Order: sequence, then structure tokens, then C-alpha cells
Amino acid sequence: MESTKRRVAFYTLGCKLNFSETSTIARQFESLGFEKVSPETPADIYVINTCSVTEHADKKCRQAIRKFITKSPDAFIAVVGCYAQLKPEEIANMEGVDLVLGSSEKFNIPTYITSETKKEKAKIYSCDIDVLHDFFPAYSSNDRTRSFLKVQDGCNYHCSYCTIPLARGHSRNMPISKVVEQATEIASKGIKEVILTGVNTGDFGKSTDESFLSLIQALEKVNGIERYRISSIEPNLITDEIIEFCSKSKKFLPHFHIPLQSGSNRILGLMKRRYNREIFAERLKRIRSIIPNTFIGIDVIVGFPGESDDDFMDSYNFLQQVQPSFLHIFPYSERPNTPAIGYEGKVKATHVKHRIQQLTKLSENLHHEFYLRNIGVTEEVLFESTRKGELMFGFTRNYIKVESPYDKSLVGQIVSINLSRINQDGNMVAEILKNKKA
Repeated sequence: MESTKRRVAFYTLGCKLNFSETSTIARQFESLGFEKVSPETPADIYVINTCSVTEHADKKCRQAIRKFITKSPDAFIAVVGCYAQLKPEEIANMEGVDLVLGSSEKFNIPTYITSETKKEKAKIYSCDIDVLHDFFPAYSSNDRTRSFLKVQDGCNYHCSYCTIPLARGHSRNMPISKVVEQATEIASKGIKEVILTGVNTGDFGKSTDESFLSLIQALEKVNGIERYRISSIEPNLITDEIIEFCSKSKKFLPHFHIPLQSGSNRILGLMKRRYNREIFAERLKRIRSIIPNTFIGIDVIVGFPGESDDDFMDSYNFLQQVQPSFLHIFPYSERPNTPAIGYEGKVKATHVKHRIQQLTKLSENLHHEFYLRNIGVTEEVLFESTRKGELMFGFTRNYIKVESPYDKSLVGQIVSINLSRINQDGNMVAEILKNKKA
């Protein structure tokens, strides 16, 4: 018999924080009797959770909205997230959109949708940044092996290129006790790995007079969760105490994602970042001194206004010197209402493209060298449900992607392996030794 439930589909763009929030909104709908379906199938309602970190992100959001309007012209289209917060009128003027919810109202979306019908003109609710003071808990639960747990939201830093404080408000968090409750709930679902997410994760505690160190100390004690990753933490917030704790932890993994943005102190100053490259290099040195073989991923922005060839090479040489494991490379994108949009010295697109190519090659070399240093090492991998042909995949504690012949019994399990070689796809081939636990 065909289901009579109203069908709702979700489409998420942007960061892992968005994914955790979408998953939480989806659980709200399911608790109200809605049937969650894939965004690729017909639905009565489409909820599009947007990103606005770059102009390219805005463009992808508009493309996604048009796609679902075309796919199901009679469906109710709701748009939430950062793009909805920053440009609500632009979205509302798109024919076919019915509802635009700002950051303070997106978690109330089931209330709006259950009482609304398709509109001639989209309704806009609460896109006033001044009301962004509440913290809405969220975690993802679509993956059998890992969950993205939101521990912090908003940012007080106001870097010259960034609209995130405008889209998400000031830095805030829920109390440690509530985060522990969320982690315990995740553990009850059989999920073994949690990634701590936020806009400025290391800034945790600003609104509750607590600290990020106290948070991770408390999460260490949650039964059932065996692995934690810190998704991103500013270099000026990685304290010696945090590094020391992670070095001794049985659950917090040797994996750090640290935004650098530029290896040029002059450009860092223009960006209004809260550190210089010497502080960054010292933090990496400290991590490596007590947590050997740590995977370190770094964010870099290319083509910031005023970035000369000399500035770029200064940055490039610094990256060669500190040798991260991987580079996340982003071209600078002009964002409305940010100081950098008025800076002089705009970099030509051809120069930006060439610089990205140089950094991409450097990143590939650094990543390969990191893998080479791990050949022959015994590690632990958490295998995912993803299957490609006869292969299964997973990640080691220090974020090396591993492949092995598919074995359904190992999905969601932590397994001891030997890293034997790098294959033509760039993955490590694993020789399975034994399960971590009998």
C-alpha cells in the first residue's frame, strides 16, 4: 500500500555544521510523522540548508533551489541557513520559493510548514542578526560509523573577509553537561566516532564560563564513543593543555584541522587574523613533539586583496617549511559587508588560478609523503558502510584513507591493520590483523 505520509526531502550545502543541523531538523519532521525521502525522489516538501561562505557557494545555493523547483513545481520549498540569513529577499524573489527562515528560526521549521501551504510570494521569518543569541543543539545521525556533533556556534573574530558572524551571530554554546547528554544519545545509536563541529570550535565556553579543555575532558568519559576528532580549531586557541590532553587521550585522535589562511604575516594582518605565522609554526612543532605522526590539515586562502607574488611565495615557502599533511585551498571570494571588499590590490583571476595550481601540487606531494611515512605502521581503522565494487573503506586514527576487501561483519568496527602500500587511487591498502576488541 502506498504511504499516505507527507514526504520531506533535505538538501545540504556547506560545512559539517550544516549537516549536523539538517540531520536534527530531519529527526524533528520524522517525529511528527513525515516520511523522509532522498532529495533525488519526488517529495511534498524540500528543505534546502544553504551556505554563503563564498560567491560560488551562493551560486550553488541558487542552482539547488531552481533544481528542486523544476523537479517538483507543486512542492513546498523552504530555504534555511547562512544564505537565507544574509540574502533573504534575494531568495524570496525566486519564483517557486515558499519560505525563507533565518538562523534563529530554522529549527522551528516544522511549525511553519505544517501550517503553511504553497505561496504566491515567499514568507520571510527572523533574519534579524540581533536575535541570534540562542544555541540550538544538533548532531548528525545518517552515518552508521560517525556523527558530527555541534558544540559551538557563531564567531566574535570578524576577520576582514568573512561573513560568518553576520550569518550566525556571536560565539555561543550549550553547557558541557548538555553536550555530554548529546554524545551519550549518539552512543546509544551504536555510533563510535564523533567529530566536534562549530564555527569557532576552540572558542567553546564563551557563553557558559567553561572551556574547550573542560569539554573534551568530559567527553572522554562518555561510554560507547571510542573516537573523537576536532573538526577545526584556531591556532591561537590550541593551548599546551589541549595538546597535552590529546597526547594522553585514548579517544581524541592524532588529527588536527587548523586554519592558517596565509603564510605571509603581512596578509594575515590584512585579514585581521589573531596570530602570526610564528605562532602557527610553534603550535605545529608542539603538537608533533608530543603526538608523533599526527595528521595536520590546513586551510589556505589564495588571492586575498593585496597579495603580491612575493607575498604568495612567502606563504608557499612557509608551507613547505612546516609540512602539513594536507592543504584545503580556497580562492578569495568578495563578500558583501566585509572590510576586504574595499581593499586595494585585487589579484587577477589568472594569477589566482596559477597560485592554486602551485599549492595543489604542493598539497599532493605533502599528502603522499605523509602516507609514505606510514607504510609498515600498525594502526586502527574504523570501516564505513561505503562499498565500491568488492572494496570497503575507512580512516585510521591519523586520517589515512584505507581500503580492504569488503567484509560486512567489519562495517562500523574498529580493526587493527598494517598499512602495507599505497595503491594507484592514492589509498592505503590494509592488511587486517584483528578486531580491536574481542
